[in-house]
Amino acid sequence: MFSKEIYINRRNQLKSFVGSGIILLIGNEQSSMSFKDNWYPFRQDSSFLYFTGLDTPALAAIIDVDNNTEIIFGEESGVDDIIWNGHTPSLKEMAELSGCSTTKSFNELKSFVKNAADRHQSIHYLPPYRPEQGLLLSHLLSTPLTGVDAGVSTILIQAIVSLRSIKGKEEVEEIKKAVAISEALHLTGMRESRAGLTEAHVAGLVQSVAISGGGNLSFPTILTTHGEILHNHYGNHILPPGKMVLLDAGAETAMHYAGDLTRTFPVDAAFTSLQKDVYNIVLNALQTAAAAVQPGKLFKDIHLLAATKLTEGLTALGLMKGDAKEAVAAGAHTLFFQCGLGHMMGLDVHDMENLGEQYVGYTPEMKKSTEFGLKSLRLGKALEAGYVVTVEPGLYFIPELMDIWAAEKKLSQFINYDQLPAFRDFGGIRIEDDYLVTPTGSELLSTSLPRTVTEIEAIRQKALA
Repeated sequence: MFSKEIYINRRNQLKSFVGSGIILLIGNEQSSMSFKDNWYPFRQDSSFLYFTGLDTPALAAIIDVDNNTEIIFGEESGVDDIIWNGHTPSLKEMAELSGCSTTKSFNELKSFVKNAADRHQSIHYLPPYRPEQGLLLSHLLSTPLTGVDAGVSTILIQAIVSLRSIKGKEEVEEIKKAVAISEALHLTGMRESRAGLTEAHVAGLVQSVAISGGGNLSFPTILTTHGEILHNHYGNHILPPGKMVLLDAGAETAMHYAGDLTRTFPVDAAFTSLQKDVYNIVLNALQTAAAAVQPGKLFKDIHLLAATKLTEGLTALGLMKGDAKEAVAAGAHTLFFQCGLGHMMGLDVHDMENLGEQYVGYTPEMKKSTEFGLKSLRLGKALEAGYVVTVEPGLYFIPELMDIWAAEKKLSQFINYDQLPAFRDFGGIRIEDDYLVTPTGSELLSTSLPRTVTEIEAIRQKALA
């Protein structure tokens, strides 16, 4: 945990933003894997964690804005809990670490919420993203499960997005730890991959670095030689010579702050000539986009800048033609770049997206696009100092998508369809780094992970020597 003063200050800011009513924050529960006592690894709700610091299952917090009181609800450990799980701090001890002086039994939560409703206090709560959260809210609010979403507090969502978006110095240090561990696990993946091993074998080595760093993965590892599939998780597929490995992985610290990096490297000791050409197109787009990251800049514009650089590179390669800006405006680049350039990162690897992408990445005046390609851009609004964002351009050669577009001759004024067959088995390339937006520009957080062709080939050659 951070110091209790940090959590007290965060809750005071939240109360000031929301203005009135009670704020109900629900922590996560244990979730069973195959039978009741066989649990998935516990992961606390990030907003509950942000405002309390308490990383323990089956807790809830009430922040009564009108009466300026704060209560932690939970249960004390029983003898069976101590036998199986060891001693844990009392509920009062945990609450004091968070700067709360009042605790109550979890069984009293429903009556507290009911009394607040009877007093006509507004009850602010967040959208549930786990079934048990929805069921608990239905119980506490005495409303059908189908009606829970209708009562979600927009004011609370906006308040939390406003507060969590700007990272404090202690958060930045924790994110830097996560990124440093993420760099280490990527280096392990680069050094240990070789033809004949399975993706799963390498992914296991990657995860071991995250665990030994004191936390775990920040999301399930993407490790594949079919990089054209955007979220292709590892399997028991053999790494074949001549292909590239796309490794998208990140570590989460013990305090649950995330890192998220991607590198693409050859299974062999070196890229082929074509792989190198395409890789450098993506790298140029990354470097150009990263240089544009600064306060006040619309991330959507940075996305379109990266798309333009990708298009220019593909034009030089002979896959595209015409004016690059016109091609991007028409959406021709989305045959090869179908996703968004990046996202916010913090306590969640896609920070706060359970609260709604429109609230996190856009504004009431700036709506999320529904167009192919742009609809996958999670962050579009103007950047602010204190944001932590990823920048991750890529080129993805999806045979099925190329066939559909070729059959329609879609946007043929920008695409040389006769050149596509040479790329049917190419795969995909993505390069991703993490950046802190500073008052004057940005700071690269992933400073130690090689990303140029020369650097990556040096690692591969040494690993395979």
